[in-house]
Amino acid sequence: MVEPAGERVTFGAVLRVVEFRALWFAEAMSMAGDQLARVAVSVLVFNRTGSASLTALVYALTFLPAIVGGALLSGLADRLPRRSLMIACDLIRAVLLAAMALPDMPLPVVCTLLVGSVLAGRPFTAAQVAILPEILSGERYVVGTGLRMVTDQVAQLAGFAGGGIAVALIGARGGLAVDAATFLLSAIVIRLFVRRRPLTAPPETSAAPGRLTVWRQIRAATALVLADRRLRALAGLGWLAGLHVVPEGLAAPYVADLGGGPVAIGILMAALPAGTAVGAIVMVRWPGRVRERLIGPLAVATALPMLACAARPDLAVSIVLWFATGLFAAYQLPASAAFVRSVPDAHRGQTIGLIGSALIALQGLGIVFFGVVADHVGAADAIAIAGIPALVFATSLAWVWARTHPRSKTGVTVDPTEAAARVP
Repeated sequence: MVEPAGERVTFGAVLRVVEFRALWFAEAMSMAGDQLARVAVSVLVFNRTGSASLTALVYALTFLPAIVGGALLSGLADRLPRRSLMIACDLIRAVLLAAMALPDMPLPVVCTLLVGSVLAGRPFTAAQVAILPEILSGERYVVGTGLRMVTDQVAQLAGFAGGGIAVALIGARGGLAVDAATFLLSAIVIRLFVRRRPLTAPPETSAAPGRLTVWRQIRAATALVLADRRLRALAGLGWLAGLHVVPEGLAAPYVADLGGGPVAIGILMAALPAGTAVGAIVMVRWPGRVRERLIGPLAVATALPMLACAARPDLAVSIVLWFATGLFAAYQLPASAAFVRSVPDAHRGQTIGLIGSALIALQGLGIVFFGVVADHVGAADAIAIAGIPALVFATSLAWVWARTHPRSKTGVTVDPTEAAARVP
């Protein structure tokens, strides 16, 4: 669907597109259910074991399998009909979560089911992101992506608090059962309101039928990104989130150094997603050309509040700085939209999965590494130190992005579709 020339596209306009509204509603339900499930699993494990380390380990299982699943399973979104794949993944997760909610389920089995649920989420996400450009075109796609970003940030803001209240009312097993129900409802909504689309055959399938493998898909997606300076720059700008998330991971020791408590930790952690949500809302109100020109400068600006933490500001100033980090990080909205739309449809699922897996890995490694740094120099200085590579890389990537946007004659050295097709 293409908007009339000159019309400003709003969140309301994209929500009037039935297919997008269905996907957005299904995703919002799933995100709310997942936040509830994370709280429920943590409570369930801690109540049974009394072990903080085991609780943390099981909580990590809600993230770690996504790294492997994103690389190995996201390619299903390029080999199977995307609507059917999303429905199947939702039903699988509904069954696994329902099984986790059964009374007296052994903890090793709960952990195994949890890993399976996380793995099933990766091809769903790849299929969903890959199908969106077919549902929304042009400015509608960017605004729709902005709405999804705002929804995600709001879910982070409200999810844990709401999850704690819900688990207190219905118990840990009840929370898991609710999460299972959200996936079942998501599958029903997608089945009823998202239409079936034919699968786009990748170039290599027509050249060599039956030879399309996971390894070939991964190599093709990698070649596609490496062949295009524009895609390389956008991927790098996205991966900077691995450094931008460091303040959130160090919120507890940061507040402890200031003499604050749990309330201050919660407020400070909320500042980052709150800033990103506000930034996304502002971003979609600007013309597309302006948004894309601001990607580089905003990526550079995102690192500056992190560097300011070296001054060890008080809590009020820290909240403003962290909010500003999230606000400037809204450059990820146009960067992500430009990346997805630049990837050929036949390789979109696998490429998105690879980039997403790398991002999750970088976020985890960044928090762990700078957590170790914080043990030696303090949380405030560790955040400032993380801001140094964030600034250096952002400056370099912003320069590359400026050279390739608008795409110059030298901006793309090899056609990305041809590069993917040539992978043996």
